[in-house]
Amino acid sequence: MKSLFNDAAHAEILARIELLTAKSEGQWGKMKVGQMLHHCQFPLKIGLGRTNTYKNANPLLKLMGKMFRKTLYNDKPWRHNLPTAKGLKVVEEKDFSVEKDKLVALINDFHQEKDKTEWDPHPVFGYFTPEQWGQMQYKHLDHHLRQFGV
Repeated sequence: MKSLFNDAAHAEILARIELLTAKSEGQWGKMKVGQMLHHCQFPLKIGLGRTNTYKNANPLLKLMGKMFRKTLYNDKPWRHNLPTAKGLKVVEEKDFSVEKDKLVALINDFHQEKDKTEWDPHPVFGYFTPEQWGQMQYKHLDHHLRQFGV
């Protein structure tokens, strides 16, 4: 599985984002491209410790998270139209250029943590190895970039 900590995978994700335009249309799902770019920021912010989203996740959510944990970083692509977690849904319109710049900055910030060995636990899924953190970030971005055909 590719990892956002790998230089080639990092460059690949950034190049694919550059292929998006404000008129890019999703091949599945309900999000518009600006909403997708905003949505993709949430997992990166969680990993970087820059959000309180799910900080006090309820025990049922954590239990469900542990059941699906391995799907976050394995090689099997996610199926289309998976439900989005309540706290990560984006329903309001978002400006493409603003969200693109924010996402690229977060991707770069996350990539800079590639040598970090100690990570806080994910508020829903628990502890991940550094390798798993990089893999799940890549997989999430890849899923949504494929959604928009890049």
